[in-house]
Parts: sequence; C-alpha cells; structure tokens
Amino acid sequence: MSEFFTSPLFCITLSLAAYCIGCRVRAKTGSALANPLIVAAVLIGAVLFATGTDVEAYYEATDMIRFWIMPATAVLGVAIYKNLTLIRKQWLPVLGGCLVGALTAIGSVVVLAKAFGLERELAVGLAPKSVTMAIATSLSEQHGGLVPITVFGVVLTGVLGAVAAPLLIRLLRIKDPTEAGLAIGASSHAVGTSTAVQLGEIEGAMSGAAIGLVGIFTVLLALALPYVL
Repeated sequence: MSEFFTSPLFCITLSLAAYCIGCRVRAKTGSALANPLIVAAVLIGAVLFATGTDVEAYYEATDMIRFWIMPATAVLGVAIYKNLTLIRKQWLPVLGGCLVGALTAIGSVVVLAKAFGLERELAVGLAPKSVTMAIATSLSEQHGGLVPITVFGVVLTGVLGAVAAPLLIRLLRIKDPTEAGLAIGASSHAVGTSTAVQLGEIEGAMSGAAIGLVGIFTVLLALALPYVL
C-alpha cells in the first residue's frame, strides 16, 4: 500500500471530490436515492478497494474532516434558538420522545447482537449508531468497540434516515412538524436533520434539539453496555 494513498492530502481530496460528485448526481437526477453521502461512500469505497488502502488508514488520514463535524453540528443551534419558545412549551414530549429514541437505538442493537451471537466489539461499535459521529466514536473507543464499524453504522443510519424520512412521514401520515422533526433527529442525527431542515423550520429545529438530547441520553445509557454485552 503506497504511502501516498494513506496521506491526508489524498484522502481528504478524495472525500471532497466524491461528495461534490454526489451533489452533482443528486442535482441531475433529483432522486432521493442519489443522496450525496451514498454516492460518495460508493466512490470512496471503490477507490480504497482499487488502491488497496486500509479503511483504518483512511479514517486516520481524514481526522481534519472529523474535527469540523462538531462545529458544523453546533450551527443547528441557531434554528433551535429561534424556536426555543415552542420547545419549552412541549418540553415533556420532547424529552420523552428523545429518551425513547435513545433506548430504542441502543436496545435494538443489544437484542439483535444477543440473538445472532454478534461479537462484543461489533455490538459495542454499532450501539451508538444513532448519534453524531463525534459522540459515537468517542463512546465506541471508551467501551472497547470497533471504531470503523461505528463510523459505518453512523453513516448508514444517517443516510437511510435522510432518504427514508420523507417517505415514512407520508406513509405514517405524520402531520405535526414537532413529531416529524423529533423522529428524524432521534433516529438519524445530523445527516437526517439535513432532510428535516428541508421539510420546514420547525422540523429542522426539533430535529436539531433531538440530536443533542439523544446524544446525552445515549452517553448515559452507554454506561450499561459493559453489563449487557
């Protein structure tokens, strides 16, 4: 494996180029399935396979991109602040919904891991899949999970949420923007929230609030992972 293909210059350039191509494909096709992250993931995976580049080496080389995830997520606070009065009025269902979302996200992984005999490192790596990358990778490292699996789980969860959210909202006939926003943010973090913002300002604000609350609940619930896995 050439050192060039594991250098930050190559890996970061590859990431940005793949995402730009994904944006162009989405603009050309207009299809929800042509999500820029999906296109980028496929392109990056193909290049890594063709060049024989190890995924962990790519992960380490793109540390600068991961650094900017946290401040980028914090920008969602603007929408939350603008709708703070609405959030305060509905604080109980907001907290309850986020707690249930965090319990469901972690609990489903624990149940399926035990049912199918999944190794502990894989299960711990997948457990925080429904929170932002910064929180998920930190929890995975802290509790002995496989970080690359965590990254895969977080990205896949976010992309699926972003693609499926509008369809599910229509199928389930969800009319309340608060419900829609909380559901998206609690299940598919910042990537899904990008779709919630497109649905409406309230959906975006509630989804942003759910990211933070579900993150807090997930950190607390993760303390139980050593006892259940």
